[in-house]
Amino acid sequence: MRKQVFGRHLKRDTNERKALFKGLASSLVMHERIETTEEKAKSIKGLVEKMVTRANRDNGAQARLILQAYLTNDALAKMFSDIAPRFVNRPGGYTRIIKIGNRFSDDASMVIMEWVEKNNVEKKAVVKLVKAVKNEKKISPVVAASPKKIVVKKKAAPKKEVKK
Repeated sequence: MRKQVFGRHLKRDTNERKALFKGLASSLVMHERIETTEEKAKSIKGLVEKMVTRANRDNGAQARLILQAYLTNDALAKMFSDIAPRFVNRPGGYTRIIKIGNRFSDDASMVIMEWVEKNNVEKKAVVKLVKAVKNEKKISPVVAASPKKIVVKKKAAPKKEVKK
């Protein structure tokens, strides 16, 4: 029986679990979006949200020492320079989990975990892409703003005929 056992063990011992969480959290910070199983995403959600709150509240040196155990050096630098400043005015709820269905091989429930607020540069690129798609294909704004990847194919220039 599971009496007074806290957290998910994910069929790993303590060191494996810590390494897994460090890798997932660092990937989320570096890539700003990860695809993983629902159980793993729920396991690191609280950890990641506490890290962002700690990075916003504490002074730099103390927070860096504490967060060093949970993030790689590159991810730690990005957390303080890019991620944490986005959420200064937000009291919590920094991540979202989007279900994407089950994995084919073992039928595990898969999700995408990402930050709630996007980077300003990324927002501008998405807006520019949506405008380009609207102008080219004349589609509705609802379809253009869907989270699926939008690929715009340009028409090839007509080939010139060579005179013989």
